[in-house]
Amino acid sequence: MITAVREFGVGVGLLAKGFRLVLSSGSMLAKGAIPALLSSLVLFGGLVALAFGIDDLVAWMTPFADGWSQTWQTILRVGVGISVAVLAVAVSMLVFTALTLVIGGPFYESIAEQVEDTVLGGVPSAQQIGWGKAAWIGIRDAVLLIGRVVLWGILLFALGFVPVVGQTVVPVLAVLVGAWLLAVELTAIPFVRRGLGLKERRRALKSRRALTLGFATPVYLLCLVPLAALIVFPAAMAGGTLVAHRALQP
Repeated sequence: MITAVREFGVGVGLLAKGFRLVLSSGSMLAKGAIPALLSSLVLFGGLVALAFGIDDLVAWMTPFADGWSQTWQTILRVGVGISVAVLAVAVSMLVFTALTLVIGGPFYESIAEQVEDTVLGGVPSAQQIGWGKAAWIGIRDAVLLIGRVVLWGILLFALGFVPVVGQTVVPVLAVLVGAWLLAVELTAIPFVRRGLGLKERRRALKSRRALTLGFATPVYLLCLVPLAALIVFPAAMAGGTLVAHRALQP
């Protein structure tokens, strides 16, 4: 337990280092902010639409509760509403990350390369990814990971019907699952530059699970703040490069 907490703290520290690197380099910040801005407009447009329509959506999904007492009806529909919201946020975050990588692939590859050269001493025989390959990686990973979000979403949705659990445990699980899948996407470029695919990436990150969640959980939560992604995403790409390096160490 103590080791896991320490590892989680190391992950948070790597994200903090990513922030320091990006904020001390105007070029890094500019490279990462523009694609994130374009993707943020799409992401928050969808989330705002969901926020305005979620009451009607939840009522449509739970017609059997219309005759329940007001208290139990409210408890049920709040739990279902939370489940729907967290699933939508998790999917939106993965789509946002994939879209940002598609738009700004070369920029984020440049950030990863700069971090690896200045902090890690470079990567021998590093592969150049390019725009087309970065776009393909972003789309492919998003499709595969969204499939996992849907499977988790079914479980979390079912738990949303359980009083108390739906309002407490479900949001926490949703954040951790979303953060984990986000970390898998954010570390794609440094792994691909080393010639490693999704399978190797997931295996390496699992070997440092607490560290990975320590890095990705604050990224996930901060990206929910409007326009924060303009700074958070470049820092997350820099921090993700450091996380990939740590995860690959024996």
